[in-house]
Amino acid sequence: MTPTDSAAVELTGLSKSFPSRAGAVRAVKGIDLTIRRGEIVAFLGPNGAGKTTTLDLVLGLTSPTSGDVRVLGRSPREAVRAGQVSAVLQTGGLLRDLSVRETVQMIASTYAVHAPVDDVVRRAGLTPIEKRRVSKCSGGEQQRLRFALALLPDPDLLILDEPTAGMDVQSRRAFWDAMKVEADAGRTVLFATHYLEEADAFAGRIVLVADGEIVADGPTDEIRARALGRRVSARVPSERLPDAVAHLRVMAIVHDVAVEQNRLTVESSDSDAVARELLTSWGAHDLEITSGSLESAFIALTRSDTEGAVA
Repeated sequence: MTPTDSAAVELTGLSKSFPSRAGAVRAVKGIDLTIRRGEIVAFLGPNGAGKTTTLDLVLGLTSPTSGDVRVLGRSPREAVRAGQVSAVLQTGGLLRDLSVRETVQMIASTYAVHAPVDDVVRRAGLTPIEKRRVSKCSGGEQQRLRFALALLPDPDLLILDEPTAGMDVQSRRAFWDAMKVEADAGRTVLFATHYLEEADAFAGRIVLVADGEIVADGPTDEIRARALGRRVSARVPSERLPDAVAHLRVMAIVHDVAVEQNRLTVESSDSDAVARELLTSWGAHDLEITSGSLESAFIALTRSDTEGAVA
């Protein structure tokens, strides 16, 4: 198996521009990205960052201005036609007068080979409402129906664009429980979301996009550490606390020192060095090392001006 064969998605120098009265607007600016088969990747960024445009390019819904897109070793449209790729998008594609089950049966009839209707209805958590008309379904139930339709061709790659938009907390949890089962079965999952806790809990890898470019790419903890450093918290004997604080504040790797009672909290770019210093030099105990929140990292890494960008 060659590296290309092992990739679910390969984006090389990917750019997309749209015409406007002021001239071409570049929504995607030379993105290079490889997603391996079996990965679960969250695609994050502020509004107008280029997330949806990039997903549209991966799905073959639009063509790049320059660069190349390969999906499972094929062009996007070839992969979609072969049933290797399915998507759960935010809107569209449902007939309001059909029931949930009738909708699944109708879409199933368009495939030469498909997963059993009963099976996808069950996996999407729709069995209790399969006789309900689509017009009577909530926004969250309609998203689960789109999920069921996406499972019909038994795809290798699932692409989700804000899949839980409009769902309440319980529905979102149920959706991701169902999605985890699909991911555990070996499917590659690429999803865009505004809910950072979903990315934190579900994705093995996070790609942050701002103004049409990738600004960070890696495991969640690495994304946090890159933006914020890590936080070391420990208890220091009260008689040694003032000297410890003074010493830490002049260390080049230390960004901030806070004290609450006799507990120190130190933000640093090298948490291991700070922890070692606290333990060996200042008699610290009850030591903890944590990274900042994903939300704070998201804000720090996507702070650049995105005015004029396209979603």
